[in-house]
Order: sequence, then C-alpha cells, then structure tokens
Amino acid sequence: MNTEKEIILTPEGLNKLEQELGILKTVKRREVAERIKQAIEFGDISENSEYEDAKNEQAFIEGRIITLEKMLRNVRVIEHKENNSDIVHIGAKVTLQDLECGDEFVYTLVGSAEADPMNKKISNESPVGKAIIGKKKGDIVEVKVPVGKVKYKIIAVV
Repeated sequence: MNTEKEIILTPEGLNKLEQELGILKTVKRREVAERIKQAIEFGDISENSEYEDAKNEQAFIEGRIITLEKMLRNVRVIEHKENNSDIVHIGAKVTLQDLECGDEFVYTLVGSAEADPMNKKISNESPVGKAIIGKKKGDIVEVKVPVGKVKYKIIAVV
C-alpha cells in the first residue's frame, strides 16, 4: 500500500523539479566530492573545518536528492486546459477582488510542492486555495484568516 502523499504539479513545476534533480546528481555531487577530496589532502580531518563543511553539504545534497526522487515517484501532472473554463482548477490563473477594499489579486493555483506566494503561486491546500478551487467566475468566497474572514469575488479564471 502506497501511503505517500500524491504530489500535484503543473508541467512547469515538474520540469523545475526534474532540472533541480539533474543538477544535484551531476554537477553538485561532483563539486562536493572534489571539495571533500581537497580537504582530505590538507591532512588531519579531525580538526578540518573545510572537510566538515563539505561533508555537511554532501549530506544536504543527498537528502534533497532523496526528497526529490520521492516526490517525483508520487507526482500527478495537471495539464492546463485551454478550454476557457470558468471553474477554478489547479493550473488556473485566478483574479480575485477583495470585497472590502476593492483590491484585485492575480494568483496561479498550484499543488503544495510548487507553491511560491512571493511569485503569486498559491497552493490548493492554502486557505485561499481551498476556498476557490471548484468555484467559478462570479462566485463570492469567504476565507478564514487569523484576523477574521475576508470575502473575495472571483473576477476571472484563465
């Protein structure tokens, strides 16, 4: 039985993870192995900070490789359909209007592994993501936030 969580990605998100994995397995592994080799050549490794740093970086790289491989084994790619659907789905770009202040926000709804709020990519598991998924253009949604509730109107779904 597979108890690992399904990872939902857009094609762009999948490509980004695959590229990161490729770089870690080829370039970064080689770089850190060379650093370890050079540090060993300095002599006594018991008090060699260069060796310790390289070993720590190696552990981080190997851990990230394992994490990425696990994610990629459980990935489900969501294709963005150009069907002009007014229904919010993963991969859709959604324009929301805050009904209290009138401000508009544009977000792309993505899976949690791809979320990047600073770049306007919000997770389907976030409070806003949960509130808007499956809704359609024109709907009003209420989102619970730490300071109360915020109401948004879905202005556009692309």
